[in-house]
Amino acid sequence: MSGHSKWATIKHKKAAVDARRGKVFTKLIRELTSAARMGGGDPDSNPRLRTAVAAAKTANMPSDTIQRAIKKGTGELPGEVYEEITYEGYGAGGVAVLVDVLTDNKNRTVAEIRHLFAKHGGNLGETGCVSWMFARKGVITLNTNQIDEDTLLELVLEAGGDDVKIEVDVYEIVTAPEAFEDVRSALEQKALTLDVAEVTMMPQNMVPVEGKQAEQVLRLMEALDDQDDVRKAHANFDISDEVMAALAS
Repeated sequence: MSGHSKWATIKHKKAAVDARRGKVFTKLIRELTSAARMGGGDPDSNPRLRTAVAAAKTANMPSDTIQRAIKKGTGELPGEVYEEITYEGYGAGGVAVLVDVLTDNKNRTVAEIRHLFAKHGGNLGETGCVSWMFARKGVITLNTNQIDEDTLLELVLEAGGDDVKIEVDVYEIVTAPEAFEDVRSALEQKALTLDVAEVTMMPQNMVPVEGKQAEQVLRLMEALDDQDDVRKAHANFDISDEVMAALAS
């Protein structure tokens, strides 16, 4: 499994027991509101909102909180308007990093993002400096103990997915963005529990890092994940399972 997917899986498992639920809820509410503002308040016709609602439910967000966030996006309730911006830069060891933000003050946000890059051995770059290294893909991960590989592969291909990869105890399913919803629905209909299910920016080449650089990269990713305005952070690092587990523990 690629480094960014390992990190996504670790984040998912950490979020499930994250004591800082207020911070998690703040990010989810922003995403719900922005998704509803961009594509309407019906999750059935708004894939981004459907994904946001699923994430909110996984985090045990109350239904009335979800509905209030959606209504703020559709204008039924007053709420903040957030600007969507993507920043690009490099982490330690030349790792490429894309940072998607939702902000109501881009001057404040860019200053904070630049500080985080510098603090953890990286630097914020110009627009376009690393985005060409990524492709938009649907990514789904799940534990291998739920279904055998041949059955999963057949299910994914029939639903329009591109590939299934396996590493140790995790399947990684890759789809084109337009096939993501069909593949996820097919898996959900089989009552499979999905660890990660999102349309993301997948790196096209990987940069191996180890030692201090590996630690700096993961600390940068953690810091970006903790920053209130950051929606998602993507990177093309390749760190061994042993190092990843040691640093993430």
